[in-house]
Amino acid sequence: MELDLYGKRRYKVNLHTHTRDTDGHATQKAAIERYRAKGYDAIAITDHWVSKFTCEQDGMVLLAGGEYNTSYRDSAYGVYHILGIGFREAPSGICADDPPQKIIDEIHRVGGIAVLAHPAWSLNTPEQMLALHGVDATEIYNSVSGVHNSSRPDSSLIVDMIATRGMYLPLIADDDTHFYDNDDCVSWIMVEAESGDADSLMAAIRAGKYYATQGPEIHLYRDGDEFVVRCSPCSKIGFLSNSVYNNGRNFYGDGLTEARYKPDTVERYIRAEVVDAEGRYAWSQIVLND
Repeated sequence: MELDLYGKRRYKVNLHTHTRDTDGHATQKAAIERYRAKGYDAIAITDHWVSKFTCEQDGMVLLAGGEYNTSYRDSAYGVYHILGIGFREAPSGICADDPPQKIIDEIHRVGGIAVLAHPAWSLNTPEQMLALHGVDATEIYNSVSGVHNSSRPDSSLIVDMIATRGMYLPLIADDDTHFYDNDDCVSWIMVEAESGDADSLMAAIRAGKYYATQGPEIHLYRDGDEFVVRCSPCSKIGFLSNSVYNNGRNFYGDGLTEARYKPDTVERYIRAEVVDAEGRYAWSQIVLND
């Protein structure tokens, strides 16, 4: 746990982790040790089609989780990997040949939230995502999707494309850890919660009370007719929206900790990204301009 710029408690959480129970390269115990050593307060073990439940192990809070992916590999037919997080019982009656909506509905039936994983890696289109109902969040960054045989970790483009069409999803960064060489402890969410127990963390995650990061702190809020970013010292602060014109939305410098932007009338939403001197990103949630 650490205190943010406003003195609020924040907990470091990774919601996408694999072990040797499916296609990961570490045991669950080794995965926990790795994340605990890097200061994480909680993780979700999300092995493919293996449902694991909320508990505490070796000093780490484990949130209930599993990854339920469709069987296709060719993105022309639709590739969907859906995380179930925080469910009270295992999703049942679904399989990899089922349509993604059935998987999402079943995750909800058992009390979980449904996170659409790595839409850029999956080459999900706006049409595919807009056709889904009840998606609780999506990954704006997925660490493993940028290493080894993959090169599409950043889903910010698809996030903006669906937001432009009115689908405003909470944004998560996580690792999707498989190899435990350069894909672990890279990206996470900082959750604002009353305490670090599983119930408090899940309540905050359900409420979208987190930002996504690789290290920097970021906060985006509205102040009158301006949007304001407050952050830890960074070298770039950027505001993004449905508008294709820049209009002075990027700010550069050494040790930037605040920037203000006044949107124009066509901008229906704003989100923000910051980059620190080490090239690490943080991503805000989407804030509507209404």
